[in-house]
Amino acid sequence: QVQLVESGGGLVQPGGSLRLSCAASGAIFSVYAMGWFRQAPGKEREFVAGISWAGGITYYEDSVKGRFTISRDYAANTVDLQMSSLKPEDTAVYFCAATTTTTWARREYEFDYWGQGTQVTVSS
Repeated sequence: QVQLVESGGGLVQPGGSLRLSCAASGAIFSVYAMGWFRQAPGKEREFVAGISWAGGITYYEDSVKGRFTISRDYAANTVDLQMSSLKPEDTAVYFCAATTTTTWARREYEFDYWGQGTQVTVSS
């Protein structure tokens, strides 16, 4: 079992920045990759960014490339999502997820464990 706890959400103005953090615990040795997803009101949950746990290789959804950066602290078992140049359309509940089966996972079904989510609201 892997437990995930997100933190760092909040209200930010358009053009601002916010940093989300995900603390992982439990069977970390079994994790292949971790990712961030988001779900806006009335929409399906969508992939945002992922990172391979061992090698730290990152990959992103096109709409956040150049604005969001995913990183991991291997020693602290945390994965962060640094978000910059935020837009109102980035408003969503953001979820941290972990997969123990797929290295380049980006689909919901490829992830085994999920955090509870943290709200990000981009508004003036």
